[in-house]
Amino acid sequence: MARTANRFNAINMKQTLITGNTYKVALYARISLDINYKPSESIENQIEMMRQYILKNPQFANYQIYVDRGYSGMNYNRPDFIRMMNDIRMGKVNCVIVKDMSRFGRDYLETGNYLEIVFPFLGVRFISINDNYDTEKEINGNKALV
Repeated sequence: MARTANRFNAINMKQTLITGNTYKVALYARISLDINYKPSESIENQIEMMRQYILKNPQFANYQIYVDRGYSGMNYNRPDFIRMMNDIRMGKVNCVIVKDMSRFGRDYLETGNYLEIVFPFLGVRFISINDNYDTEKEINGNKALV
């Protein structure tokens, strides 16, 4: 007989999100060490932008910061990205907030896989501030960039 005591239940997680409880948020920031990076994309600026967003949305008050410095967005084998995904699987996080999609990842197929398959299965809300993207918003019946 299979053990069920510690099994993750995505359906129950989704019901928790719908009832309006506060979220357990991951603020994720990433920057590669390109010579031409813009100061506005610094880790500190990304985190400050996400904190300002949280101040306007009290349901996101419970957050943890994940930072990957010097890692390309084309590779998802980044230390804090992996730590964040482990925390998601353990139920410590049910919402991910990023400055923009490019900070999450630059491989659009893999990013789409996370947004359309992995996160919905795990009951995770995803918000990209600059892209005005929130998986809880619906436009014409579809989840979409606004």
